[in-house]
Amino acid sequence: MNLSTEVRRLRDLDWGELDVKEAGSWPFLLQLICCVLVLGLTLAGMYWYLGAPKAEELKQARAEETRLIRDYRSKAAQAAHLDVMREEMAVLEERMGHLREMLPTDAEIPSLIDNISEAAISNQLAIEFIRLRSPVAQEFYLEQPFDIRVQGGYHRISEFLATVAGLPRIVTQHDLTLEPVEEAGGQQLQLSMLARTYSYRQPDEEGP
Repeated sequence: MNLSTEVRRLRDLDWGELDVKEAGSWPFLLQLICCVLVLGLTLAGMYWYLGAPKAEELKQARAEETRLIRDYRSKAAQAAHLDVMREEMAVLEERMGHLREMLPTDAEIPSLIDNISEAAISNQLAIEFIRLRSPVAQEFYLEQPFDIRVQGGYHRISEFLATVAGLPRIVTQHDLTLEPVEEAGGQQLQLSMLARTYSYRQPDEEGP
């Protein structure tokens, strides 16, 4: 086979007269080009039909492998610090137990009100009222608000507020207002405030 002859035959070929049925008589170079094209299309089709899904599965498997390795390393790090975490949990549980002890139960609310009244009396304050409001249920605790109004001197009121803040049970103080009032013994101050105490409850307990 003379290559120059085949190139000349291919160059002189009338493409409009080509017939697939006579492919055997086509110039060798044209037959070679057609075979290469057919082979390329066949390989491309096989890759698209067979190889592409496997390549996607391989990509997903590698991503899953990366995720599993990351999860393993994270859990291994957690396991390495497990003893420290247990100690921290024990400390937190102890603190939580201490805080729960500072929260009065429903039965202890009247006793807490008596303690606040005693604090006012011991500081020589006149009690106008200590009035309970309706309790408010939160997710983990029951909020019991109550209004307080007392009268007395400035320093006595300061001592009273410090005594209430230092009670064994948690009592928070809100919306404090001081107003001067005239009394027979002279000018006094009237303290009005909203106080709140809290009772622990489980999340599945129903509110009042």
